[in-house]
Amino acid sequence: TVQFLESGGASVEAGGSLRLACAASGITSRNYFMAWFRQAPGKEREGVAQISYRGGSTFYAESVKGRFTISRDNAENTLYLQMNSLKPEDTAMYYCAAVHLFQYSGPWSAPAEYKYWGQGTQVTVSS
Repeated sequence: TVQFLESGGASVEAGGSLRLACAASGITSRNYFMAWFRQAPGKEREGVAQISYRGGSTFYAESVKGRFTISRDNAENTLYLQMNSLKPEDTAMYYCAAVHLFQYSGPWSAPAEYKYWGQGTQVTVSS
């Protein structure tokens, strides 16, 4: 059974930091593109960042460039998102997602590109 379990979400003040983690099971994560998405109430799910299956390539939404860093540990089958200088507009449910490298065609920020999803972890940033 393929499963993704996110953790690390919390309520923080603006300017603070959080580190999200996504533990994958049931897949060999080194064969998968992995990404973080977020969805705020009343808004569409949006791509935050993606990392290639070997970790050599990353993409970020313009709104988080310079503040967020995506990384992965394939030995541990875990995906991370380091979030610094958090803003109230970063408030959302954050999801990790994955797609096998042979099934991926892009664009990286399209939710339909990803086959597997976690259940989400809530991030709330207060001003």
